[in-house]
Amino acid sequence: MTERKVQLHRGLREVYIDRTTSSFIDGDEGKLLYRGYNIHELAQNSTFEETAFLVMNGHLPTQAELDAFDTELKNSRALPAEILDIIRLTRNSHPMDVLRTAVSALSAYDPDTEDNSTEATLRKGIRLTAQAPTIVAAHARIRDGKEALDPDPELSHAANFLYMLFGERPTDEDAALIDKDFVLHAEHGINASAFGARVSASTQADLHCAITTGISVLKGPSHGGAAEEVMKMTQEIGEEENAETYVRERLRSGGRIMGFGHRVYKALDPRSVHLQEDAKELGERKGEPKWFQILQSVIEVMEPYRRRGIYQNVDFFSGAIYYLLDIPDDLFISIFAMGRVPGWTAQVVEQFENNILLRPRLLYTGPMDVEYVPIEERG
Repeated sequence: MTERKVQLHRGLREVYIDRTTSSFIDGDEGKLLYRGYNIHELAQNSTFEETAFLVMNGHLPTQAELDAFDTELKNSRALPAEILDIIRLTRNSHPMDVLRTAVSALSAYDPDTEDNSTEATLRKGIRLTAQAPTIVAAHARIRDGKEALDPDPELSHAANFLYMLFGERPTDEDAALIDKDFVLHAEHGINASAFGARVSASTQADLHCAITTGISVLKGPSHGGAAEEVMKMTQEIGEEENAETYVRERLRSGGRIMGFGHRVYKALDPRSVHLQEDAKELGERKGEPKWFQILQSVIEVMEPYRRRGIYQNVDFFSGAIYYLLDIPDDLFISIFAMGRVPGWTAQVVEQFENNILLRPRLLYTGPMDVEYVPIEERG
């Protein structure tokens, strides 16, 4: 056999698989654009509803388009009774497992499931964007022995999630925090979960299959679980004065400081900027400023690592915000998923519109032409 040289790209690092117009990331500069719009402008001026429309449709909506989009989201929030039954049956599972299972099951109740046209895929994307918070909130209440709440059509997407979770309408300030968090998580290029969704779509599977794949991939702690781990780390540190010792001992023993570093960003993650001040203000408003102070101390201890391109990422402050809003730790990844449904939808639409089966190869390094030995002759 002729030996040929193969260049490996483990983890597909720096491998471009296609073109996109959904988002742009400059990891060296710390820049993120959705459809050409800077994340800083969107975080400061937009809402999740408007951003979701932008990500899925490619342009900012007119008022009439936004009103229609918002109405469609609100009209799609409720779950079939059978899905609530599935949530009850899986009440003891991790919230991401319940979300994955319920999204998959929703394919049985969607009139467009088998239609992979752009128009049908976008309709399904809107419905799944609306239904994901209902699934997560319903499961959180059911596992606590409470009844799932019907969505409130008078509330925004973010405010309605908090209402369905806690049973009371949130303050405008709390709803705005979750709304911004959804905006910051809406799209982020060909990350692991988006790649998983596109692989699924490349086989011409439907959007429910692709989103189910995305949720499955996102659950892994190397992708979506950092916010939960950051808050656990913060609780382990306990007090601001313990931060330096904790960080140095953790690094000395070969451990990681969660919420630092990113596969793409070698500068400050632009999304983290908007959560930092929010976490500070929320801690002060809730009378628990110490969590922010601990996180700030960790940043100071980690400052020398910036020359290696290691900065805090979007997950670093989001966990503290969720915690201060009394959201259970194991829901943190699900909130990430709720915000990302529009981005996954946009990625799937792009895959369908210029489809090619995603089928990379593996370099075989095992034995060759081994002789088969009958079982009675094996020693």
